[in-house]
Amino acid sequence: MAASTTPSRAEKFDVLPAQQILIDGSKIVLIDLLLAGDNALVIALAVRSLPPKERRLGIILGAVAAVVLRILITFVAVQLLTVEYIKLVGGAFVLWIAVKVFSDSEEHPKEGVTAGHFLQAMGYIVFADITMSVDNILAVAGASHGSIGLIIFGLCFSIPFVVASSSLLAKLMDRFPALLYVGAAILGQVGAEMMLTDAFVTRTLTPSHTLVYAGEAVGVIGVLLVSWLVARKKKA
Repeated sequence: MAASTTPSRAEKFDVLPAQQILIDGSKIVLIDLLLAGDNALVIALAVRSLPPKERRLGIILGAVAAVVLRILITFVAVQLLTVEYIKLVGGAFVLWIAVKVFSDSEEHPKEGVTAGHFLQAMGYIVFADITMSVDNILAVAGASHGSIGLIIFGLCFSIPFVVASSSLLAKLMDRFPALLYVGAAILGQVGAEMMLTDAFVTRTLTPSHTLVYAGEAVGVIGVLLVSWLVARKKKA
């Protein structure tokens, strides 16, 4: 009597391997497109103070570098959200990034940008992107079912979308400076939400939905207020 074997995922649902790859790949692309908005916003804010030529280069290099790092850490993504302090520290970093890029972005782009300023913008993009992409990374890792090829395909596919979105947002911020406040407010909400949903915070405080919403409101107001004070001090 032949030993029974467990059917593969494709066999269980009567799906050919090629079809399953197409289905999983489509899921990953959709996840990347839906969750890439925050990343595009960070890039747009980070490069707004650069002149047009450096801005385009910064957007492309920042997006590519962030995606490469995401590919490298996706393979351990299942553990990321369960490690205490990861989201707490990451959220605090996002709040700091929000204040820093907002206060820098209120300045008009300068043609004589220094290499240090350019590299600083790249650093903001890469670290903020990785910090804010934990949920995205986890979703991609789950949808890929361990396929390295699918992970790389999905993340690389998102590069053109993020680049185009970042360029559009940066141009809109040039034309409508009030959007800077909207962008900083969104990052304030994201950072506060990350901190309040960290494994350590949920274990020790078990915050209610109301408390999380209140914390997000404090994050938004705090980022806007501190950013305004920092920008005012720079102008003075």
